[in-house]
Amino acid sequence: MKFGKKTAFAALVASAALVMAGCAGDTGGGDAGSGDGGSGDKMYIALVSKGFQHQFWQAVKKGAEERAAELGVDITFEGPAAETEIDAQLQMLQTAIDKGPDAIAYAALDPEACVTPLQQAKDKDIPVVYFDAPCDGDVGLSLSATDSKVAGALAAEHMADLIGGKGEVGIVGHSQINSTGVERRDGFVEKIEADYPDIKIVDIQYGDGDHLKSADIAKAMIAAHPDLKGIYGTNEGSAIGVVNAVNELGLEKGKLTIVGFDSGAAQINAIKDGTMAGAITQDPIGIGAQVVQAAYDAANGKDVEEFYDTGSYWYDKTNIEDPKIAAVLYE
Repeated sequence: MKFGKKTAFAALVASAALVMAGCAGDTGGGDAGSGDGGSGDKMYIALVSKGFQHQFWQAVKKGAEERAAELGVDITFEGPAAETEIDAQLQMLQTAIDKGPDAIAYAALDPEACVTPLQQAKDKDIPVVYFDAPCDGDVGLSLSATDSKVAGALAAEHMADLIGGKGEVGIVGHSQINSTGVERRDGFVEKIEADYPDIKIVDIQYGDGDHLKSADIAKAMIAAHPDLKGIYGTNEGSAIGVVNAVNELGLEKGKLTIVGFDSGAAQINAIKDGTMAGAITQDPIGIGAQVVQAAYDAANGKDVEEFYDTGSYWYDKTNIEDPKIAAVLYE
C-alpha cells in the first residue's frame, strides 16, 4: 500500500498532555525488548519497533504505553538492540504473529524482508498497522509517522539559511534501505537542488545510525572537503557522530554548521553549547499513541486513515525552551 498524506490524529497539545498520563501494558525492556503477550481478558496489541538503540524509541514506547492505559488494552513493545539487526527484528515479528494478538503494529527496518511474515498475519486475520516506516505490499492498513520528506526539506531550509545560501555541504545518513533514511535524505537533497543553486552537496555517506561509524565518516568528509560549510545528520546516531567528529578534530564551535535529526540529551546539549546549530524533532510520544489507537480501531473493525502525519519541528537555541517544542523533545 502506498500511504497517502492525511491530517495527523494527535495534535502537539495532545502529545504534551500524554506526558502526564500513566503508563500501562506488558512492555519490552532492556536493549532487545521482551514480552509475554496479553493477559487473555483484555485486547492485546503487539508492537515491534526498529530498536531500543536511540532515545527516540523509548519515547515512542512511552506514548504507546500511555495510550494503551487510556484504552484499557495490553501491549508488548519489542525491538532489536540496533537498527541494523534485521534478522532479529523479523524473529520478533514472527514470535508476535505466533502469539495471535488482536493487532500488530510494526516499524520496518527492511521494507521487503517483512512482506512474507506479514502476509501470514493477514492470513490469520490479524490487522496490521505501521509506525515510523511501512513494509512493502498491501497488508498494512495505516501508517503513523513523520512525513520524512517534508522533514528533510525543513532541515535543508534551515541549513541553507545558516550558511548564507551558498557553499558545500555533506550528508551523513543512517540508511539506504528503510524509508525514513531514504526520505529524509531525498527531502533534503531535492529542496537544495530546487531552491538553492549556490549550495552543492559534495558527499553522501551512511553510518547505519551508529555514532562511531558516523564520526569516522564525518572526519573523512571534513578532510576530503576543506571548504565544507555544513553537515546534515539524518538521525540521532548520525548527528551525534558528526558532533563527536567535530569535537575530536578540535574544530571551533560553529565553524562547521551541523544540522541534526531527532532529539535526545546529547543533541540538546550540543545545541545549547553551540556545537550543533539545530535539529529536526519528531513527535515520538504522539507516534506511539497514534499507532496504538490505529491498532485498537482496526481490531474493532473501525476504519483507519492510511497515513497519520504526526509532524516535524525545527528547534535550536532560540526556541528550545518553548513549551510547544519542549513537548516533543526527549532526553
